[in-house]
Amino acid sequence: MSAGDRRELPIAVFDSGVGGLTVLHECLVSLPQEDFLYLGDSSHFPYGIKGAEELRQRVEQVSRFLLGRGAKLLVVACNSATSAAADAVRAVAGESGIEVVTVIEPEAEIAAAISDSGRVGVLATPATVDAGAYRRALEVQGRALEVTEVAAPDLAPIIQHGFPFDQGVVDTVRSYCAPLKDADVDTLILGCTHYPLVAPMLQRMLGRDVRMITAGHAVAAAAQRALEAQELSSPDGEEGTYRFLCTGDVTAFRELGTRFLQMPLGEVEHVEVPDF
Repeated sequence: MSAGDRRELPIAVFDSGVGGLTVLHECLVSLPQEDFLYLGDSSHFPYGIKGAEELRQRVEQVSRFLLGRGAKLLVVACNSATSAAADAVRAVAGESGIEVVTVIEPEAEIAAAISDSGRVGVLATPATVDAGAYRRALEVQGRALEVTEVAAPDLAPIIQHGFPFDQGVVDTVRSYCAPLKDADVDTLILGCTHYPLVAPMLQRMLGRDVRMITAGHAVAAAAQRALEAQELSSPDGEEGTYRFLCTGDVTAFRELGTRFLQMPLGEVEHVEVPDF
């Protein structure tokens, strides 16, 4: 396929559920001329509590399926998937000459650049914390950083299951914030794409001076750089389209997804991801 033909293909994005829509939102704003195809693997949610090998296999299957639909760039909008299988995804995409953008490295780069004290917190799923992906990404940023990682096994499921939040949820979030406050972090990486939905709650508990890093802006910028480097950017002018695939309950995905995307979802296609 020629570069001209590839420019007409969408940017493929996937996550374990609706959380990656916070990343897609920023991509739609930053790259309005591009087409996007998003897959929410909600039948296998949550990724963050799965074993490393199980998660790696699933992420590879989803990547092959989504790329089979046609794409010019693959965005892994899931921190747990990136932690467990970024190398596998790049190998799969590399078979078709497609570049991969993930959520961890861009956030680590920003956090290291803006932290005044060098005390950086990471709030993430157990799978992401256990994999040590953020710690490794922060270690190569060229400055001494004191990193405090907190595993939050319940937070993504709480957010995925919808609103409103009760006092029990507030207490759970406060318990996750306690070690971050004790460490006196001045910068916090929200290491799951679901977490921006509770950013106001986190900000209140941690204090207004703690800077919070989310994946959306960083990933959108990385995607733009990747397209420009390969001369695959769509021409400016006409607004692009966005479409959705879901492996779980379509109605639930659409209803909750609208809150995450902050835009209408429209039709959601139910799909089954085969074993490859």
